[in-house]
Amino acid sequence: MQHNVIALLQELRAYALEKGIQAAIFYHEEESYLMRFANSAISLNTNEHLVRLQISVFDGNRRADTMLLADPGQIEPLKRGIDVAAEMAGFAEPLSYTPSIPVYTESVIDMQAYDPFLACITNAERLEFFNTLARGLETEELKLSGVFSNGITTTAQISTESEHTQYFACTDASITAVLSHQTLKWEVNALQSAQAKTDLDAERLRGELAFLVRQYSEQPAVQLPLGKYTVVFGSAAVGDILDMLNWFGPNGGMMKRGYSFLSEAQLGKQVFSPLFTLTDDPRCLPTYPVSRDLMGKLRERFPLFEAGVLKAFFWNQDDADEFGAEPTGHSVYHNNLVLSGGEKALGSLEELAALPREEDILYIPYLHYMNIVNPTAGILTGSSRFGALLLRKDGSVAVPYNVRITQSFADLFGERLAWLSREQCAYNVSNSYGMRNPRALLVPRFLCVRGIEISHSNNSY
Repeated sequence: MQHNVIALLQELRAYALEKGIQAAIFYHEEESYLMRFANSAISLNTNEHLVRLQISVFDGNRRADTMLLADPGQIEPLKRGIDVAAEMAGFAEPLSYTPSIPVYTESVIDMQAYDPFLACITNAERLEFFNTLARGLETEELKLSGVFSNGITTTAQISTESEHTQYFACTDASITAVLSHQTLKWEVNALQSAQAKTDLDAERLRGELAFLVRQYSEQPAVQLPLGKYTVVFGSAAVGDILDMLNWFGPNGGMMKRGYSFLSEAQLGKQVFSPLFTLTDDPRCLPTYPVSRDLMGKLRERFPLFEAGVLKAFFWNQDDADEFGAEPTGHSVYHNNLVLSGGEKALGSLEELAALPREEDILYIPYLHYMNIVNPTAGILTGSSRFGALLLRKDGSVAVPYNVRITQSFADLFGERLAWLSREQCAYNVSNSYGMRNPRALLVPRFLCVRGIEISHSNNSY
């Protein structure tokens, strides 16, 4: 397969050189599969195979980009795409800087994140996975919904500046399973991310769902009083918060534009708790890594925070060009974030609920409609959903209606951070719309923070 892709890129490069055009050509191919469930039945089962070609043409401090849905067997329309981008570059508004053109110094074929067994998973196996996780849990009142999404993503690059090419392939899967009570209107869910077929574990998801269904069926529902709580966040909540931190935190371009809560003056300073170590690690297979970025720069482990100390901002090539910074190998479709685990030996929600407690603990597994409130102050907001629990200090459990938190990153990861679980898991943050870009973070399964303010509390589901 890679030979055909590389041959196509080489032919397009030769055409651009013949026309005297400076260009970079980025190839993206996806084979996407989606099985959706609703009301305990398959509601959609579909797949698509798409090839996209992004062509960037450079003319000094002018640049023009065009994106084509491509048929690799039809070369002439792709050559016309190069001509169109070249014509657009002549009319482009000059930039305040000269953008860099990729120069690939060696050819790379990287299949580290590709698993042939996940690539070949069948409809029958997807259905069996859902049947296993829902076994014995569905009733007339309790209905299953969810999604099994998986695919193969192939990317490749070439430019007129060298004859070398880069080629990457990865496999991914993301599973969401939801059980909804038709009368009481509560919902519980379980999530799983997979880079390889061996990552799939339907029995684990079933165990999580079964425990939550018992709590929601047997324990009283309560409206929480407003105030401060000790909160244990599940991996989904932690992953979504870190995904937002990645955008509004140590992002060099956002910092220079005034959209980050961090500043260059904080480099080397204690920003968060000593328990907090966040790294961009392209060796971490569950996060779908590539070994080189789009500019050809080697991707290496990149500490962002070590024991709470801000170590670096990351810079993609375009932001580095604009602000005169050194690029850090972050011209990528996504970072590979890893939040180090802590000392708490906890591997499941059942184990968390069984711990002796000296205070009430609010468990929030998932944050719904999360958004940034004030980027320069690092304040975000979101509401609990899908399986929150109140673990009372007397050992009992209650089911809280949804609550809203509005806190800063410093509140969540600063001196109030109490502990992190030792066990980590991959949390998938892939967007199912647009071009396939599998993304996941490796995070602790649980993270505990004291003194979290509940600003709104619902009186029903």
